[in-house]
Amino acid sequence: MAQQKSYEEINEKIRRGEAVVVTAEEVIKVVEEKGIKVAAREIDVVTTGTFGPMCSSGAFINFGHSRPRIKMKKVWLNGVEAYTGIAAVDAYIGAGQLPETDPENKVFPGRFSYGGGHVIHDLLAGKEIRLEADAYGTDCYPNKKVDTIITLNDVNDAFIFNPRNAYQNYNCAVNLGDRTLYTYMGILKPQLGNASYSTAGQLSPLLNDPYYKTIGIGTRIFLGGGIGYVAWSGTQHHPNVLRGENGVPMVPAGTLAVIGDLKQMEANWVVGLSYAGYGATLAMGIGIPIPILDEEILLHTVVKDEDIYCPVVDFNEGYPYSKPIDLGFVSVADLKKGKVIIEGKEVITTPQSSYPRARIIAATLKEWISQGKFELTCPVAQLPGADANIEFKSIPDRVPGGNGLNGNRRDR
Repeated sequence: MAQQKSYEEINEKIRRGEAVVVTAEEVIKVVEEKGIKVAAREIDVVTTGTFGPMCSSGAFINFGHSRPRIKMKKVWLNGVEAYTGIAAVDAYIGAGQLPETDPENKVFPGRFSYGGGHVIHDLLAGKEIRLEADAYGTDCYPNKKVDTIITLNDVNDAFIFNPRNAYQNYNCAVNLGDRTLYTYMGILKPQLGNASYSTAGQLSPLLNDPYYKTIGIGTRIFLGGGIGYVAWSGTQHHPNVLRGENGVPMVPAGTLAVIGDLKQMEANWVVGLSYAGYGATLAMGIGIPIPILDEEILLHTVVKDEDIYCPVVDFNEGYPYSKPIDLGFVSVADLKKGKVIIEGKEVITTPQSSYPRARIIAATLKEWISQGKFELTCPVAQLPGADANIEFKSIPDRVPGGNGLNGNRRDR
């Protein structure tokens, strides 16, 4: 379909306060009432949103120098270690990093009540954080130890850099085994006791732009309550997968690497989480505007929950050991009803992401654009698409010091 609008045309309408902006929920009704052709002429932007656990997240922090100066070899924030192999006083704290000891281990072994995601949230919430650092000392950086209290206002720089966020579709996790499982998809009860899923469905950014026509490197986004950008395709970005007739992937597919200034974000949209028996993570709020450049782009934003399917995956034997166990697919619409049928059994569903919060994000982004506070950016490069032929790899099984592959050894 021929292009009808440009980014600059839409931005000019935003600056004049004339842009027509609707959320990914609202656009469904508009198109039903007016049809694709009329709606494509009238609508300028469709806003999306998602809020849920995104483990591949973290923050770069520059602490500034101590007196005398220090080259940090090890650093801990509230007892959670951050990576320091960058520069003298730069560190990266990952959302999933855990302290060496967990104060709740005596009550619940593996409770993992605090981790990197909580540190990031606490910084953003204005709380005091204990900073400890060890060093080996050099002529230019003679200090060997720091033990102090900091807040977000005390550091030079703090910016979110998340290598893998906003997954395009994801598994519906179940447990076919006989014991309770503690996973990153939450607690999975035995013998199909529940089905856990994590998606914003029809509000989810990449499900509204399944072929990455408008979401690309440089796209300006709502990130954690502030403004961020798509920095790259995310790790495990795997676009050449099984798709429905509507173009929507039926298995986990595209991902985004995102970046933004932590100091501009809000603690309500960057929240540390604990998963019993698994670890810590970070719930992120992400919203992405989709410019309606033509009818094809609009058509993809009309996707409904009943047209989005997730694969059902067994986390007892299937997922951990990569065994192909075919349990079929379930629609997001059915998952949101609270019960689905799997293997002939009615199974309670447990969402890990928040649809109400996703709705707020899409509405907030709509408001920002409508008020002229947020303009769109044209991507400087596209993400690898469905024709990219990306191979999804696993760790090779090789003998260190040997001469190549070793098959599937079981003696290590």
